[in-house]
Amino acid sequence: MRFSKHFGPRRAENAAHRICPAGKALRQRQKTYKTPPPLVDENDMMRYRASKADCDTCPLKPTCCPKQPARKILRSIYEGARQMARDIAKTEEYEISRKLRKKVEMLFAHLKRILGLGLLRLRGPCGAADEFHLAATAQNLRKLAKLIPMPGDPQPA
Repeated sequence: MRFSKHFGPRRAENAAHRICPAGKALRQRQKTYKTPPPLVDENDMMRYRASKADCDTCPLKPTCCPKQPARKILRSIYEGARQMARDIAKTEEYEISRKLRKKVEMLFAHLKRILGLGLLRLRGPCGAADEFHLAATAQNLRKLAKLIPMPGDPQPA
């Protein structure tokens, strides 16, 4: 079994530490510097590393980091926001909003694909608004036309 990148909680007393599956601290820096380098790299990633001495004596090393001398974890600075979005996606309210959003997105897709609103022909914000309103009106008229029964069609019982 391999351990995932979602590992133990942050220690409250030191935000620069993480906990490995064996309970050891993963640090962003192993040394102390006179002028420390930044904790976040150019890719907006924070790097957490275990000490090699901790990993050499660890019984979980064959499953934790078999091909590396020590455990290394990359964590995006945006991971907190991503986790919040994952948690929201598990709620019932999210499922409801997703269904409603799908209805609206389908209408916009129909406007773009069927009614040819992918490119606007009129210039400026007023022209674009006018063209969009005309297309939405045409879409609503098509919906209304489907609701009116045609003469000669059998009436539903």
